[in-house]
Amino acid sequence: MPSSQRMPLHVRSFVHLLVDPVMSFAMNPELPPGGSRSPQLDELALSRLRELDPGGRHGVLQRVLTAFETSLMRLLAQLAAEPDSGHAAVVLSVAHTLKSSSASVGALQLSRTCAEVERRLHDGDAGDLQADVSGLLEAGESALLAVRAMLRG
Repeated sequence: MPSSQRMPLHVRSFVHLLVDPVMSFAMNPELPPGGSRSPQLDELALSRLRELDPGGRHGVLQRVLTAFETSLMRLLAQLAAEPDSGHAAVVLSVAHTLKSSSASVGALQLSRTCAEVERRLHDGDAGDLQADVSGLLEAGESALLAVRAMLRG
């Protein structure tokens, strides 16, 4: 279907979708994934995506998950390719990019990991950058498995 014939997303709904999940775990980092179909994807976040396409006719959930999968694979490869486990600027950029997008698809653990790394690097504390890269890769790979299970299941 040509992009001009796809169902338009209402800006307010889309902003609500992206901001609410991020704010809810920023306010409560111990928030449980609660009732998710997959161990890694939060059902509330998935239901917010489904609200954008109530009958599923336009494949919004599928398209968002596919776009996230593509982006996540690219960013994980970028992290893994960093010599000596990354430069702080690259790690910060990847963490910032993935923080809200992972929240919007319900990959809460990845979003939390990104938020922790981003907050520390913004504060100028490079800490153990190698451990940060390893943590981001591990959480990212788990999220990737969960997204693929949703897409293929």
